[in-house]
Amino acid sequence: MPLKAAFQQSLAINHTHPAEPAMTIAPFPLISVSGKPRERGRAYGEAAAERVLGSIALYGGQLSDLGYSEERKAELIAGFVREIDAFDPSYPEEMAGIAEGAGVAFEDVVMINARTEVMAKARRESNRPVDASIEPDDGCTGAVILPERSASGRLIHGQNWDWRSECAETSVVLCVRRDDGPDFLTFVEAGGLARSGLNQAGLSITANYLDSERDYKTPGVPLVFIRRKVLEQAHFAMAVKAVAATPKVCSNNMMIATAEGFAIDFECAPDEAFPLYPSAGLIVHANHWVSAVALAKLKDTGIASVPDSVYRDWRVSKLLREAGEKLTPDDLKHAFFDEFAKPYSVCRPPRPGLRDNNLSATVAMVVMDPGQGVMEVAPLPALNRSFTRYSLD
Repeated sequence: MPLKAAFQQSLAINHTHPAEPAMTIAPFPLISVSGKPRERGRAYGEAAAERVLGSIALYGGQLSDLGYSEERKAELIAGFVREIDAFDPSYPEEMAGIAEGAGVAFEDVVMINARTEVMAKARRESNRPVDASIEPDDGCTGAVILPERSASGRLIHGQNWDWRSECAETSVVLCVRRDDGPDFLTFVEAGGLARSGLNQAGLSITANYLDSERDYKTPGVPLVFIRRKVLEQAHFAMAVKAVAATPKVCSNNMMIATAEGFAIDFECAPDEAFPLYPSAGLIVHANHWVSAVALAKLKDTGIASVPDSVYRDWRVSKLLREAGEKLTPDDLKHAFFDEFAKPYSVCRPPRPGLRDNNLSATVAMVVMDPGQGVMEVAPLPALNRSFTRYSLD
């Protein structure tokens, strides 16, 4: 169903039976690739060409709106490619393959992967404000249930991804078979290299928007590539290193876990990472800074964009506590489906964004069992409660 129609239907639902899902929405396609970076990128681009074009349509005009010519756009993005290449030269190779497979410009694929960082630099060069309005519809609520709180004895890791509603039609689940490390599954916008995911070594990652006054002032690695680096690791310690030690352009919250039974949340400023440890076998995080150390050193500048963050993590924590001592994936889903303070809720129905007229929604609910290599995903969960199960097997 087109998102405009879905939005209209969701408005009707809000006035009738708000707890009942309205429709079944087509699942995100699974794309499986293997081989060398260029080769698997080409296969990815070919398989997801229509959705890659959709991603480009969402973000491709932003630089033009700032008055960038094609030549100036290429020059701007080339600077980011050099930064990405220094971090890992296989990533530009894979993006070049995606561009070839989808029949699109290389710069457009880089833009899908690094849009936040590219737009911040472009706005700065154009003497425009660089603040939280760059990502006005971002959100996300993430959680980890450690094995001691899990009915199965296995770690559970999940997230609601809040962003532009149209991304329900431009996202995929990507399975990458690797010769040089663990295979992995990631839910991601088509053309992107990683977002939420898990790997064959039992590692998993989700990430949430954060904002501080330190953002967009120094060079760094775009966030997508740090998430991808985590999914390529065979050992949890190296995943921690990728998150905590990699310089970033902007703040971000990254929650990483291992099926061996541990998880940690890093509230990341561009130049520093602040760890949050599990409490009572749980980690829950939304989009505001929580670390007392972080709050003593920096200013949270994102609340204007995500004022609902201050109660979303509280609601999920409350619902998980009330669900009992031993929790299941269904208990996590129940918490993520929470409609308290709707439409500014944990499960966000399509609604106009706070700073613009783009439709914003919980695009996907992702629930992972990294020990089993299994990911369940529901598109637009405020309208649809049908999950598709994706497995590394």
